[in-house]
Amino acid sequence: MAAMENDFQDRRSSKLVRDNVHGSLYLEPLALKFIDTEQFQRLRDLKQLGLTNMVYPGAVHSRFEHSLGVYWLAGEAISKIKTYQGQELGIESFDVKTVKLAGLLHDIGHGPFSHMFESGFLPLVHSGAKWSHEDMSVRMIDYIVDEHNIEIDSDDLKRVKELIGSSSKHVEHNAAKEKLFLYDIVANGRTGIDVDKFDYIERDSRACGLGCNFHFERLMETMRVMGNEICYRASEYLTINKLFMTRADLHRTVYTHAKVKAMELMVVDALCKANAELGIADSIQRPSEFWKLDDSILKIIETSDKPELKEAKDLISRIRRRDLYQFCNEYIVPKDQLENFKDVTPKDIVCSQKSGGVTVKEEDVAVVTVKIDLTNGRKNPLDRVSFFKDYESNEKFGIKADQLSNLLPTCYQDKIVRVYSKKPGLVAAVAEAFEEFQVKTYGKKTQVHATPEKKKRRVS
Repeated sequence: MAAMENDFQDRRSSKLVRDNVHGSLYLEPLALKFIDTEQFQRLRDLKQLGLTNMVYPGAVHSRFEHSLGVYWLAGEAISKIKTYQGQELGIESFDVKTVKLAGLLHDIGHGPFSHMFESGFLPLVHSGAKWSHEDMSVRMIDYIVDEHNIEIDSDDLKRVKELIGSSSKHVEHNAAKEKLFLYDIVANGRTGIDVDKFDYIERDSRACGLGCNFHFERLMETMRVMGNEICYRASEYLTINKLFMTRADLHRTVYTHAKVKAMELMVVDALCKANAELGIADSIQRPSEFWKLDDSILKIIETSDKPELKEAKDLISRIRRRDLYQFCNEYIVPKDQLENFKDVTPKDIVCSQKSGGVTVKEEDVAVVTVKIDLTNGRKNPLDRVSFFKDYESNEKFGIKADQLSNLLPTCYQDKIVRVYSKKPGLVAAVAEAFEEFQVKTYGKKTQVHATPEKKKRRVS
């Protein structure tokens, strides 16, 4: 009776919110203790897709919405496993609670502008320093618990932080753990199939006005734990392939869109120029300061009258006026060169320009290497997934792509070198220098995109 009364009291103190992707989400009391803090509410001011809304206007959804969605899906996943295998696997309320909290808090340590802050800005101002949003999420959780005196069992807290940190680098560390399959739900370092992807693939596709042919519900319904890992029915091989292909397609058409990358390069330059004055990068070492950092940093720069921020402010003004770094051309790295490919630098481009023309300097050129894969580098991610025939079978096995179809890809990674001119008047010169670099280095050049002069002649 006491247990029933406690459950009833918990439900009365919980909340229902309406999500545009998953419908009604039920937020439990412990989750609300974290949600109703200024550190978690900060996620409302972090756009899930950073600067993508400058190209896809509808992509204004936040890390806050995504975190609630992952919390809900983590609960759905562990509940389905518990329904069918709970007694067999010894799943307890402790497991359900910690998996859901890990889903809720997995992105609490994200910086502004999605992954650009972590992979674009920080390496330039903290060269060699190791920092990840997953590690910061763990530190932020401790800070929130201490700052707000949240009553949470120490074992619960430890498990939540472990679940968030269970990326590929933690798999070996976790290998001896009981119920290792729990580490596959939120951030799956073994196969890359997790509820984090389930949510953002669906949410991002909708926000950008794109169709989504991948339906995670099929995988949620058919998954089964065998040998301490989550496995899937063999008949769902192509569904899982569609998960990875849809993610790659989002990277190609949305996340790494040529104009999105141009704006990211400009914002990185602006943040670097403003860093000394605003101490942006210093905050990554202190959760008490880091939580104050969000996408509004651009508005702070843009509206400042400080002369120290003028260069950064001018770059933000250029973005507002759509005076962007100009895309010149790109080079698709051939399959046989992927393994030993050497990154291209602005210096490489500048040293390849012809004499007698317009002089291009290194600071006039921006080079970005875009890597798109199916979560497993140059390998097929489905080779890491275990399958079972049907619910009567007790054997798990792998499936090779050629056993199912000859239409599936044979290469699983694209690497694209894109070159931009920071000054509109140098676009043709930079494009020509890049083509010369390609001929000198690879013996050929790409003509996927016409240079400005060729476009002009074609139009006229």
